[in-house]
Amino acid sequence: MLPGRVLMTTDAVGGVWRHALDLARSLNETGIHCLLVGLGPSPADRSEADALAPSTQLVWTELDLDWMQDGHEAVADVGRHLAEIAYNAGIELLHLNLPSQAVGIPEGVPVVVMSHSCLPTWWAEVRGGALPDQYRWHLEANRIGMRRADAVVAPSRSHADAITQVYGPVDRLAVLHNATSPQADGHGARRRPVVLAAARWWDAAKNVDVLDRAAATSPWTIELAGALSGPDGSRIATAHAATLGTLPAEMLRARMREAEIFASPSLYEPFGLVALEAASRGCALLLADIPTYRELWQGAARFVSPVRPELWSDAIAELAADPDQRLQLREAARQRAAGFTPARQRDGLLAIYQATMERGTRLANRIQ
Repeated sequence: MLPGRVLMTTDAVGGVWRHALDLARSLNETGIHCLLVGLGPSPADRSEADALAPSTQLVWTELDLDWMQDGHEAVADVGRHLAEIAYNAGIELLHLNLPSQAVGIPEGVPVVVMSHSCLPTWWAEVRGGALPDQYRWHLEANRIGMRRADAVVAPSRSHADAITQVYGPVDRLAVLHNATSPQADGHGARRRPVVLAAARWWDAAKNVDVLDRAAATSPWTIELAGALSGPDGSRIATAHAATLGTLPAEMLRARMREAEIFASPSLYEPFGLVALEAASRGCALLLADIPTYRELWQGAARFVSPVRPELWSDAIAELAADPDQRLQLREAARQRAAGFTPARQRDGLLAIYQATMERGTRLANRIQ
C-alpha cells in the first residue's frame, strides 16, 4: 500500500530545496500527489518551483528551521502545525526533512524523517568535542523526532554511522542515496582551465579558507559559486579565489559543463549533492578525504586532506599538467554519477513509504 498524498517539508537555504523538488517530480510520475511545505526564508529563485507539475502544490509558511534558532521554543510547535496542515489537506504520509519536525506529530500519522544534516553531527565533524550546552536542545529534539518517526533515512552510510555515534541506536534507520538526472550535455564540450567550487560558504563545514589559500599558488583560477553571507548577517572574506556569488541553478549547471575540475574541501558532508551534479556534467572531482566522499566516490575522484591547502594547490597543478589524468577522472566520475538516478531514489523511497504504511496498518489492527 502506498500513500496517495504526501506532505514533504523543504527549505530554500541549502540542498534540501533541490532535493524536494526533484523528489516531488519523481513521486508525481507514480501518481502520488505532493504538498511541499516550506519553512524558513522563502527562495529567491522560484523558477524551478514554478515548473512543478499540477500534482505538486507548494505553500510557504512562517514556521522556523531549528538550526536557525537559539532555542527550542521557536520551533516547539512546528510538528503540531504540520499535522494540522496535513489533516486539512487529506495527507496520508508526512515526509519531514528535519528530524525535529516530527516532535509533536500525533501517533497514528505515518511519518518518514530524512536526516540530511543536523547541528550535533555537524559539530562532531567540524568543531569536535562535546556539544556546548546552548546547543544540546538540538540533540534532544532530534532524538525525540527520530523516535517518533516510523522510518529514518540518511543519504549515505557515513551519515547513518554519524547519526548512531551521536544519538545512539536508531530504529528503522535506512540509507537512501540522493540523485541527479543523467546528463547527455557537456560530454564533448570544450573545457575552461578553471577549478569550480560551489557551496554556502558561510558554513564553516564548507571549509572555504582551504580553497582560498590554495588559490594563492594554484596555476588555475579557483571560482567560488555560492553565498558568502550567512542568514545571521555574517560574511566570509576571501583574498585569492574568484567569487561568483549565488548563481541561478541553470547558470551554475552551465559553469559545471565548462569547468575542468570541481573541488569540494568540505569537512562535513552527509552526501554532497553538488559534487554529484558536477560529476554528471563532466567535471573531474577533487574532493576532501572524508568518509562520505570515500564511500561515494572511491575510484572516481582525487582525494586531498581538507586541512592542507598546499596539497590542494599541488593537486590542481598536477591535474592541470596532465590532461589524460583529468579525462580519466572525468569519465570515472560521470560513470559513477550515472548510477545515482532519480528512478533508483524513487524506488527506494517508495519501498520505505510502503513499509511505513503497512507498519501503521499493523499497529492499527493490533490496537483494535
